[in-house]
Amino acid sequence: MGFMRWDFVVLVLVLLILSVAAEFCYGGRTSSFVRTANLSLDMPVDSDVFLVPPGYNAPQQVHITQGDHVGKGVIVSWVTPDEPGSNTVIYWAENNTTLKKQDDGIVLTYNYFNYTSGYIHHCTIKGLEFDTKYYYEVGIGNTTRQFWFITPPEVGPDVPYTFGLIGDLGQTYDSNRTLTHYELNPAKGKTVLFVGDLSYADDYPFHDNIRWDTWGRFTERNVAYQPWIWTAGNHELDFDPEIGESIPFKPYENRYHVPYEASYSTSPFWYSIKRASA
Repeated sequence: MGFMRWDFVVLVLVLLILSVAAEFCYGGRTSSFVRTANLSLDMPVDSDVFLVPPGYNAPQQVHITQGDHVGKGVIVSWVTPDEPGSNTVIYWAENNTTLKKQDDGIVLTYNYFNYTSGYIHHCTIKGLEFDTKYYYEVGIGNTTRQFWFITPPEVGPDVPYTFGLIGDLGQTYDSNRTLTHYELNPAKGKTVLFVGDLSYADDYPFHDNIRWDTWGRFTERNVAYQPWIWTAGNHELDFDPEIGESIPFKPYENRYHVPYEASYSTSPFWYSIKRASA
């Protein structure tokens, strides 16, 4: 045993390099915000952040996500509470307001225990230009609502782009502070990578799906204007055979569509996208 194994030497060198890097490399700090360690209470259903938009059958819970593989498409989703209404999205580029286009989507509903959802709309619009601001409208007549989004730059290795990272949001008072902090951050995130655990409706008796509705209205103020890239977490499972609910992920799959087929995935629970340099 008069020699030292080379694999051991390599391991020691790697550990030494990592320890030096940890000592001298500091990536900086983007914020002084620290979320409290104490558990926060859920906001009551009549909180102002959960307000239903005015007007009969007005679209609510509006949200967007990427609608293709490279960022030239958007999935627009919304809920109408009273009747299906229109499933059409009208959209136009800010630099060409005279050329308005439209696409039609699908409408679906689901039941969960003693809850029946509103009419959930999903419409995919494709063929958009990169790095362009678009306006879009959903609804009919006096209850038409207008929003906007900006498409990403063309995919490339050195394209600067800022993502936000959010997970385990829920709908507590701290949830509101977290979302506000993201919105006011001077880094100005352009797209959120949502890493799972959305509404926490499963924390309520019988997985109260009304809390999916309140969460959709709560997050609309941001996700109607920039894509949130969805990932399901354990709180989206909603599997409870004791109350007759044996289909996992039922509320999540009905409410939050993703472009999984664009990356040749066979399931919405794993997929890939390209966006700017990511």
